[in-house]
Amino acid sequence: MAAQCCCRKAPPPPALDVASASSAQLFRLRHLQLGLELRPEARELAGCLVLELCALRPAPRALVLDAHPALRLHSAAFRRAPAAAETPCAFAFPAPGSGPAQPPPLPAFPEGAGAEPACCPLAFRVDPFTDYGSSLTVTLPPELQAHQPFQVILRYTSTDAPAIWWLEPELTYGCAKPFVFTQGHSVCNRSFFPCFDTPAVKCTYSAVVKAPSGVQVLMSATQSTYVEEEGVFRFHMEHPVPAYLVALVAGDLKPADIGPRSRVWAEPCLLPTATSKLSGAVEQWLSAAERLYGPYMWGRYDIVFLPPSFPIVAMENPCLTFIISSILESDEFLVIDVIHEVAHSWFGNAVTNATWEEMWLSEGLATYAQRRITTETYGAAFTCLETAFRLDALHRQMKLLGEDSPVSKLQVKLEPGVNPSHLMNLFTYEKGYCFVYYLSQLCGDPQRFDDFLRAYVEKFKFTSVVAQDLLDSFLSFFPELKEQSVDCRAGLEFERWLNATGPPLAEPDLSQGSSLTRPVEALFRLWTAEPLDQAAASASAIDISKWRTFQTALFLDRLLDGSPLPQEVVTSLSKCYSSLLDSMNAEIRIRWLQIVVRNDYYPDLHRVRRFLESQMSRMYTIPLYEDLCTGALKSFALEVFYQTQGRLHPNLRRTIQQILSQGLGPSAEPPAEPGSPELGEAAGADPDSDPPALLLGDEGPSGAISLRDVNVSA
Repeated sequence: MAAQCCCRKAPPPPALDVASASSAQLFRLRHLQLGLELRPEARELAGCLVLELCALRPAPRALVLDAHPALRLHSAAFRRAPAAAETPCAFAFPAPGSGPAQPPPLPAFPEGAGAEPACCPLAFRVDPFTDYGSSLTVTLPPELQAHQPFQVILRYTSTDAPAIWWLEPELTYGCAKPFVFTQGHSVCNRSFFPCFDTPAVKCTYSAVVKAPSGVQVLMSATQSTYVEEEGVFRFHMEHPVPAYLVALVAGDLKPADIGPRSRVWAEPCLLPTATSKLSGAVEQWLSAAERLYGPYMWGRYDIVFLPPSFPIVAMENPCLTFIISSILESDEFLVIDVIHEVAHSWFGNAVTNATWEEMWLSEGLATYAQRRITTETYGAAFTCLETAFRLDALHRQMKLLGEDSPVSKLQVKLEPGVNPSHLMNLFTYEKGYCFVYYLSQLCGDPQRFDDFLRAYVEKFKFTSVVAQDLLDSFLSFFPELKEQSVDCRAGLEFERWLNATGPPLAEPDLSQGSSLTRPVEALFRLWTAEPLDQAAASASAIDISKWRTFQTALFLDRLLDGSPLPQEVVTSLSKCYSSLLDSMNAEIRIRWLQIVVRNDYYPDLHRVRRFLESQMSRMYTIPLYEDLCTGALKSFALEVFYQTQGRLHPNLRRTIQQILSQGLGPSAEPPAEPGSPELGEAAGADPDSDPPALLLGDEGPSGAISLRDVNVSA
């Protein structure tokens, strides 16, 4: 009876997720335990996974999990589990020096009165699924009954996996110790450990990790300890999370407190900068978010800064945001990125989209919440400026893709075998944001809408939802709007918002930011006016050194839109701004250097060379190499690459080699958005393969869309 009780309270089976091969609908996943050994010399992770499950119907013949060809299964076993949660098992790690083919860890289950029988082996097989994963089928005992708790134990090793990035010491800032991090979004973590790799399934997890001496290990967990006598790190996440939010990082990392519940982790040489830029600010942002959306439920909010080979800008792993250290140079982008990740603590981590076809439920709501937090802390003008900058990029992407592109829908139909990461684009963020903003305007008061979102989070926290859950809750919270049938308002129907291609049906009023956007528009008009001499003289009187970063970036984006420009305009622009821009942050410099490259302006090529010699981040190198290879500067690109390739991560090196060999860039990298996992490289994509296009099947234009073609950077 106890076993039945523990499972009957489970939520309804998750909806079918075509991005997952798993049989998640047939089981309830209660908890997962990981025993992990990091082996940097072999670039190998050895793991033992203990899944605690119960079947939702009698005698299921098999358990099907998502896996990956990079993940080698050594054994599978079955064990009956007690109805109530037991003490997490321990793990026995191989003795040091036991040879190059060391076995994975072994589980050690609690002993004593009422102990369950020993494990019995299970047959298993691995079948192809898609280019981003495999299907692992484990045969279950035929007598297994519904709601009967059991455990499946899988021992495996994983090498060169899309989710696991190994760095030699030379690819870190300190060049002292090896480094490894994982990146699970969207469907990469199936190469980290076999799992139900779908956002519809959530569970708690625990982990024991053994690493080389002197290496600090961190995970996205609410509890963490280091057991010195055993030489292992122990972690526990007490709240249910989807598989893609299980994250690990290990390396030469040191902590510094930046608030009562926050600290930063970074390599020692970066720690002072990271601390100075974020000290006190994160608590301010958390407090603002709590006032809007309710208590922060994850305990700590820590941030770890990763080396420049991190393939994206930021990832919202619970309790421990991962962020690329390169962004430390650009203060305003850093602020937006971290606030976006803070917002994900409520929207995305606590309440998650049940399928990748509705990513906007996490990203659109997180973007809306991010902008409410920035309005509370930095004022409406700054928020409107940042929004204008992003919406500008959205329209740029729309122009490139065409208004009939299927990826411009909020509810994109994901065909079987299509990597969900291909759907990561600005529509997910900005069109999603515009719809959420429209809902806030329907109720007439942003504070009332905050109250609704607070109630929505409280109702659905630690579960996964579909769009209808949000919209039904909205109409129930505002019955007067339901009586007015606002969901069927002509031209603005909710169904049309979700399923129509093209731009947002309505956009926010950004007039409160006009004090910041008007100077940008005026300066751009001057540089595109006739006669040039008079325009340049007038423009030179405007001091952009006092502008905000987003103002300067918006101005340069407008110039990029107009490239190639008349040569005399580029010459005058260089004379007026080149030296000034060269002293600004990387988000400014990358844009100016793209103008230089797209206009074949040879006098400033030395600045391009210097930039590429100092940058190891794909979010800055890939756009420039793509632009260099689309014009007359491919030989210059080859020369710079051969001089710098030794300092680049092998995955980045391969991508640039593809760009150089093709002339035009590889299949497109999805455009980036602040704090989103697709930044810089398609999240979930195999780093050894071409970055994916923003297209489904044969639909849409055939040209590749690169990150900087839409000029979005964070």
